[in-house]
Amino acid sequence: EKNAGDENEEEFDENDMMAAIAQEKQEKASLTATTDSKLGKRAAVETIGIDLTAVLGVADIKVSNLLKIGRGAVIELDKKVGDPIELKANGQSIAVGDVVVVGDKLAISITDVLKSNN
Repeated sequence: EKNAGDENEEEFDENDMMAAIAQEKQEKASLTATTDSKLGKRAAVETIGIDLTAVLGVADIKVSNLLKIGRGAVIELDKKVGDPIELKANGQSIAVGDVVVVGDKLAISITDVLKSNN
């Protein structure tokens, strides 16, 4: 059996619950808008193309010899094992590093970032 005080209490609880739900929906909408904005900026940055090159060494080869090179050929470079390699972004030197093995792949461990010429 309910008395008048119980009805007011239930009505108050429903009002509080409706307000909490409305506030939660508003917070979710705000979070979604912020996330969409951040993803939009991130997507814009991800579309920028950068040509990244790791210079393992240099070799002078005559074109006639280059045309004869087949799969599995060994080309002698001007650097030795353990020498630092140069990293270039769009043709500009940006860092130096070492070749490392990660699992079954080769990777580059950056050891020094070069200062910009700008």
